[in-house]
Amino acid sequence: QVQVVESGGGLVQSGGSLRLSCTASGPKFSVYSMAWFRQAPGKEREFVATISRNGGSTNYADSVKGRFTISRDNAWNTVYLQMNSLKPEDTAVYYCAAVRPVYSSNIFTSEYDYDTWGQGTQVTVSS
Repeated sequence: QVQVVESGGGLVQSGGSLRLSCTASGPKFSVYSMAWFRQAPGKEREFVATISRNGGSTNYADSVKGRFTISRDNAWNTVYLQMNSLKPEDTAVYYCAAVRPVYSSNIFTSEYDYDTWGQGTQVTVSS
C-alpha cells in the first residue's frame, strides 16, 4: 500500500502562486490514481483535482478550473498541484489522496473513492 506526504504549503498574497507536492513511498506509484482535496475551517472536505495513472486524464473542480494544474512524475513518485491566481477562498488544508483503480483511465472526484490520504499541508491566501 502506498503512503503519501504533502509539502509546499504556506502563506501567499492574493494573486500569487504556490506549488504543492505529494510524494509517495511504496511500490508501483504508477498504478495509482491521485487527487487533491481541501478542507477550509468549518467546511466539508472538497474535491480539487484528480489525475489518472499515466497522467492522460485530469478533472478539476469548477472553482479552480483555469487556475490550478495537476500533474505527475511517475519516475519521481510525485504528484503536483500548481496553483496560480490564488484567492483568499482557496485558504484550506490541502490533502493528497490515492487509489488503485481497476482501469488505467479511471479518475474519481469523491473522497469516498480514495483509500490512502496524507496528513495535509496548510495553504493560506491573504487579501
